[in-house]
Amino acid sequence: MKLLFELSGEHPDLPVAELECVGRVLETRARVAVAECPDPGAAGRLALTHAVMEYLGECEPTMEAFSALLADLAISTTKPFAGRVKKIQGSRMEASQLDLERLIGSLISGPVSLKRPVEEYRAVASEDRCYFGRVLFRIDRGGFEFKNPMRRPFFHPGVMMPRMARALTNLSLVRPGERIYDPFCGTGGILLEAREIGARILGSDFDPVMAAGCRQNLPGSDVMIADATAIPLSDHSLDAVVTDLPYGQSVRIRAESMDDLYDGSLAEIRRILRPGRRAVIVTHRDIAGIAARHFTVLQAHRQRVHRSLTRRILVLG
Repeated sequence: MKLLFELSGEHPDLPVAELECVGRVLETRARVAVAECPDPGAAGRLALTHAVMEYLGECEPTMEAFSALLADLAISTTKPFAGRVKKIQGSRMEASQLDLERLIGSLISGPVSLKRPVEEYRAVASEDRCYFGRVLFRIDRGGFEFKNPMRRPFFHPGVMMPRMARALTNLSLVRPGERIYDPFCGTGGILLEAREIGARILGSDFDPVMAAGCRQNLPGSDVMIADATAIPLSDHSLDAVVTDLPYGQSVRIRAESMDDLYDGSLAEIRRILRPGRRAVIVTHRDIAGIAARHFTVLQAHRQRVHRSLTRRILVLG
């Protein structure tokens, strides 16, 4: 099924990259993407998307072209509906949001209900296109905020927020029922998000305090104390690896240096990962050269967290 996605604006690349876990991206504009998705319901796992819509069409960003699109679609519904419009900054659509919404209401045959609609038809104007779709569902971004790490039984400062942990998990393309591993699991934030999408989770940490805390946050899960440069797992036994590599002087490691830790752990991740599958690695400095010794770097993203911290996200295969 062809779907239309209204994406979040918090990062220029990650929202589109995340879509690969649910389908094949066909085209993109700023904060909009169209993708072919075999299972539309699977899009509920996304973290960096606002709305998921059935793709109905697209046109030039003019009132005349949009009117012609609606006339050609000849939509008729017995359900109360509302027409909504989003104009992304930089759109070439000059018509006002209100005029466009009135046009939707007048050219769709059916009862209009702005307060209690059963269906929503939505236009998103971005750059040189205007996309139109029927909303299937919205992503509950408030649910991610509710899962604030400070609410967990075990908390440690500097942990990754749930929405980003979910996005990284999605970048790995892990599917429900497959096995995902985090060799620096810390408090378990990545594993929590992987479990919510139905993956089988496994974590380890060299710090016994962190391993114990992860078990508190994920009761009954498989968490072990292990050196990431000597992982006690069989070759090619995992479907995905997602991890936030440690940094800073206070981190407990066995390796002589951070470079040795990164090189040794990436070598082990390569060994235990099934051929053709992905590892998603987060660091706080550029280790693309180290990663390239063991993997092909498929994607590289940067996310500025605050003035002194920029995440570097590598998707490796």
